[in-house]
Amino acid sequence: MTDRPLTLMAVHAHPDDEATGTGGVLARYAAEGIRTVLVTCTDGGCGDGPGGVKPGDPGHDPAAVALMRRQELEASCDVLKVSDLEMLDYADSGMTGWPSNDASGSFWQTPVQEGAARLAELMRRYRPDVVVTYDENGFYGHPDHIQAHRITMAALKMTELAPKVYWTTMPRSMMQRFGEIVREFHEDMPEPDPAEAAAMAEIGLPDDEITTWVDTTAFSGQKFDALAAHASQGENIFFLKMGKERFGELMGTETFVRVQDATGAAVPENDLFAGLR
Repeated sequence: MTDRPLTLMAVHAHPDDEATGTGGVLARYAAEGIRTVLVTCTDGGCGDGPGGVKPGDPGHDPAAVALMRRQELEASCDVLKVSDLEMLDYADSGMTGWPSNDASGSFWQTPVQEGAARLAELMRRYRPDVVVTYDENGFYGHPDHIQAHRITMAALKMTELAPKVYWTTMPRSMMQRFGEIVREFHEDMPEPDPAEAAAMAEIGLPDDEITTWVDTTAFSGQKFDALAAHASQGENIFFLKMGKERFGELMGTETFVRVQDATGAAVPENDLFAGLR
């Protein structure tokens, strides 16, 4: 053991991603005295602008949106008590198939080794004991999420570090429950076509394949407030429509798949730091 604090590093694609998938663990582990490092890879410039103006529409200014989202991200980090925020500031690539996917300087167009080298430098500086990012499909196929996964796994190979490594996921049972809740809030929503329904059914993992279930119930209020800090994207953040009480009931557990471990901690586990303390 050393005097160096235990450290969690979460690598996310956009401002607001930190709250959606890992807001609970960031808040919980900060409260336990663990250093929490958030790396946000893109500037979020393909998000909604003031008044909900969409990318590509008249009046949408990606630079102004990026500045606004940086301020929201800092506010979210304050809520979650994140120790250190690092931004790689690549241009947001937008959703799959958008012209911004092909833009020079976008995260999706950045060579993996280039992004990985920058992230590896941060890993050497902070020496994380636990690293969290997305799976190889970016959870749901977003180009920037996939790229965040790629640079994270490549960066780990560039360092001498051997942290526990986790990919965010969601149990299929919870995905089904979310589908029911979405229909509850949107009673007039048409049934998805079969291809879309089949794709949605493949998101997440069967419950018995999830290695790590972390109880963050006591921090669900912070997670909600962190999401709410991203007010400019509120139209796209369905969870805010639930209200804080119901959100807390449904979002009290965050789930992960452990993909690298040198501790020998048994799975399933209920602590990302199992075997380290």
